[in-house]
Formats: sequence, structure tokens, C-alpha cells
Amino acid sequence: MDVLRGFALLTIFVDHIPDNALARFTLHNFGFSDAAELFVLLAGYSSMIAYGGLFQRAGTWTTLRRIGLRCVRIYAVQAGLLLATLVIVRAWMDLTGLVPRFGVAPLMQMGIWQGLLQGLILNALPNYLDILPLYIILLILFPAVYGAMQRSISSTLLLSASVWLLANHDYHLNLPNVAAADDSGWYFNPFAWQFLFTIGAALALAVRARQGFLPQRAWLVGLCWAYLGFAFLQAAPWSSWGLPDLSPAAMPQPDKGHVAPLRLINILALIYLLFSSAAVHGFALHRWVRPLEVCGRHSLEIFAAGCLAALAGRILYRTFGATWMLQVATNATGLLAMIGLAFVLDLRSRTRRG
Repeated sequence: MDVLRGFALLTIFVDHIPDNALARFTLHNFGFSDAAELFVLLAGYSSMIAYGGLFQRAGTWTTLRRIGLRCVRIYAVQAGLLLATLVIVRAWMDLTGLVPRFGVAPLMQMGIWQGLLQGLILNALPNYLDILPLYIILLILFPAVYGAMQRSISSTLLLSASVWLLANHDYHLNLPNVAAADDSGWYFNPFAWQFLFTIGAALALAVRARQGFLPQRAWLVGLCWAYLGFAFLQAAPWSSWGLPDLSPAAMPQPDKGHVAPLRLINILALIYLLFSSAAVHGFALHRWVRPLEVCGRHSLEIFAAGCLAALAGRILYRTFGATWMLQVATNATGLLAMIGLAFVLDLRSRTRRG
């Protein structure tokens, strides 16, 4: 699981830099879903692993306290990222005279202090800084999800699916976001994304009950591969790859903000194939993927580092143009910095335990 989460974190960094050539080969180019769906589903999975057992071992109040402290820590990281982003972008604007076309531009138009205030109360979520607020909301909801699953997993999933369907039917069911250009609310609509989080929590229970794997059914494996094949043909950026368009149908990209059905099925098919395969499990234990595992183990810190590295990339591309040399340097520096930080944090954790 940490390997997948580390993969998602590194992918999010690459995808958060517009005009980044490396982003042509990340997950969203091979299907309808991308690293965001993977990250949120695994957040539900890891929450069940971390806190589900803690409810039983340490009791309700101790676990609620741990969840509350985690939410406070995530909020502190979000606040630090927001402040750092506003200060860095303001300094860049003063130095270059350029105006940002990304991220915190709506907040800068409010004024740095008003924008900071709106961001701190989660009433203004700029692009690229809107995943952690969603995570906070979902983590606050986890005790209710856990309690409901103790009674009936299927009923919990059915209720969660009903809320997701309602959010996809009525786009007004959302939280306010004054940074949204069309006042459409949070880009990652929590009423929709909670379904992925709940599925992740249920997945953890299912995997634990079956000694680490989902049951593999040949017909279901075939169905998943067939759907992922269709999604690949439909979503691949053929023109960016210099290839003729092989899309079987003319259709818009499924809505990401509300986890449209095609995106949901895509991530579920991918997760089933990954968690039902002994070969994938064996590959995840290989020493060559240890950098991904270490990044996933320290997800909050690595996510924050990726956000700052992506901000630097966006500023550099906007200032000097997305030349090939600059892209290579930006991607290599950002990825190596994230992996290096993960190993430092892992070493510090092992030293403390020792």
C-alpha cells in the first residue's frame, strides 16, 4: 500500500506543473482516473489500518484524540503551504512583474492577507492546494464510517454511494469556495469523494480478512482489463504522443471534481487488479521500489515537499518558458528532493525507535 501511495505522491508532483512534458506519461493519460483517486482511496485504506484497530485496542476516546491530532497536523501543513505559496508568489510578482495564471491567482487578487484569511478558514481553496482540506474532512468523518462498518459494511457502502450519486446529480451539493472562478464550490467535492474514501476503508477490511489479497476471479480480471483498455484508448493524448487518434468515441473527459462514474469504475478496476495479484504484491517487495515505499510511509511530509517543488516548477516555467533543459532539471530535482527527504525521515524514525 505504501508503494502505491508513494507512486501517487510523485505523480501528483509531476501533474501539478502545467506544460510539463513528463505529465504526458502519468496515470491520467492511460485511463479516466489519475493519482488523486488513488491517493484518496488509499487514504481510506490507511485510515482503517491505522485507526480501525486502535478503536479496539485503545478505546474510543484515545482513538478520537489521535484522529483529532492528525487533523490538526494536516491543517498546520495546509496553513504553512498556503502562507509559503502566497509569500513566494508575491515576491515573484514583485521581481518579474508577471501575473500568476495558476493556483493562488484568485487569492492574490483579494490581497495577500484577505486571501490568507479566506484560505485558513477553508473558504478559498486554490488549485493545487485543495487535496489536504478534503483529507481533513474525510478523516473527521472516519469515526462515523468505522462505526457504521462495524454494523454493516454493505449498508455503509450503499449509503455512501447514495450521497455520491446525489452529489453527481445536484452540483449545488458542495462546500463554498470563493477562489473558484464560477463559484462552483470545492473542486474536490467532499460529498462525492467520500465514496472513494469509504471504499478504501472497506477494501482494508476485505484485504485483511483474506490474508492480504482480494479473491481473483478470471471473469472479473478479464472485465477489468477490457474496461481499462477502453479507457486507455479513449483518454490517451494521442496527438501529444505524435500518434493518430484511436479514441473509439467522441466524448468529453469525465468530471473529476465529482468522481464521475467512468472515473470511479476506472479506479476500482485498477485497484482490483492490483490487490488481487500475487505478482504485484511480490513486485512491491522488490528493493528497486523501496523509494516509493518510503515516500508513501511519510505521505504528509512528502506531499508538502511536492507542493513546494511543483510551485517552483510552475514559477520557473512561467518565467523562462518550459524548455527541455529546464523541464529535465525541474523534474529531476523535485523527484530526487522528495525521495531524499523520505529517506531522511525514515532514518530518523528508525533511529527514534531504536
